[in-house]
Amino acid sequence: MNTPLHTIGVVGAGTMGSGIAQVTALAGLPVVLLDVDEARVARGRDGIAGALERLVTKGKLTVEERSAALARLRPTSDRTALRACDLIVEAATENEALKVDLLRQLDALAAPEAILATNTSSISIAKLAAATRRPARFVGLHFFNPVPLMALVEVVHGPATAPATIDTAVALAKRLGKTPVVVKDSPGFVVNRLLCPMLNEAVLAYAEGIATAADIDEAMKLGCNHPIGPLALADLIGLDVLLAVMEVFHRELRDDKYRPASLLEEMVAAGRLGRKAGRGFYAY
Repeated sequence: MNTPLHTIGVVGAGTMGSGIAQVTALAGLPVVLLDVDEARVARGRDGIAGALERLVTKGKLTVEERSAALARLRPTSDRTALRACDLIVEAATENEALKVDLLRQLDALAAPEAILATNTSSISIAKLAAATRRPARFVGLHFFNPVPLMALVEVVHGPATAPATIDTAVALAKRLGKTPVVVKDSPGFVVNRLLCPMLNEAVLAYAEGIATAADIDEAMKLGCNHPIGPLALADLIGLDVLLAVMEVFHRELRDDKYRPASLLEEMVAAGRLGRKAGRGFYAY
């Protein structure tokens, strides 16, 4: 049986967190968007306001709908605001130690009956749930970037996740206009388990000089009917994120086929992280 949801919390006002907050507010649910300081909170709020304004300009949203969505958004750096939330989504950086520490704090702060969710793209749900005292009410809600445009949400259940928690997560994803796919806890779940090794292989092919970055991308677009080439997609995702996922795979699955490409490690070390840094396999 679903748990009624009245207010959603999103922790992390970056790209993913802001996107989750935006679709939640548009779906008619009040949402608390929290980050560590007011500057980050303001950037998140301004990003959402700008995105909604562009939808109005394109005729996809009325002025009234935009105003109503913004009125449902509560950007804050005050963690006590999360106490009123029925479900809290952690959308912090893809770092296991950081997430474990944050989830431990959220567990102590959240209402006893609240559900905790994580937007992790690769880290074990069982490990993250173990940082809390509510593993039965802990679930993965893996949204995809950009959240407002991507239809899929992977609903990931750990070994202790209660069926009612899964049902509530599925119902929320549908309310947000997404298509939920329920998956078992495993490194990378479904999409990243298949996608990231392919992107890593594209980096290896480029490093070996098989073809230029542009030609590798063009070949995959035309040969496999992909809308975007693998190296351009790696730049969009963030090379640091791709590296972090591949490191999880290599460590957890103990198979050298998941070893990150040396060039990927070098580019991340040099700060060439893709679009967000202005340079990756391409210049932006």
